[in-house]
Amino acid sequence: MANRWRDIKQGNVSKEESSSIKEEIKDSFASAPIGNRIKAFIVDMFMIMMPIMYITTYLIMDGKDDFQGSDEARWITALVFGLIIILFWIAKGQTPGFKAYSIKLIDDNTKEKISLPKAILRYIIFLVSATTILLAFLPFFRKDKKTIQDLLTKTTVIETKE
Repeated sequence: MANRWRDIKQGNVSKEESSSIKEEIKDSFASAPIGNRIKAFIVDMFMIMMPIMYITTYLIMDGKDDFQGSDEARWITALVFGLIIILFWIAKGQTPGFKAYSIKLIDDNTKEKISLPKAILRYIIFLVSATTILLAFLPFFRKDKKTIQDLLTKTTVIETKE
């Protein structure tokens, strides 16, 4: 495969062969670029988490000071955010951020959307990895660019053709 890729770059392969090689690469379900995944996460935080935090802080509680003083309120907002993300994963395989950057979450075995138990486990592992900074950097050291939640739940975030 590596030699074929060099041949394409050097122009030693016909256009028909190069297009078939590119299709093979697309069909291998390689992980989406880390940059797109990070940007999709930021979009999700602004589109989903920020309204939840605003509602919790100003409509349910008495303001910023009450929210910051309440561990329960912060955990509840994280759980509501998680519930919404999980629903997106099992319904469409994409969150709004994933859709914006043309990426999708799939099960490694079925190549389809993930199941509810797998989505719940994936979000719990995400919470753990986000709090243990070291695990958050795992994809930067792996060739396949998979996160700890991808590895443990056997899922992959792929680029879509949309």
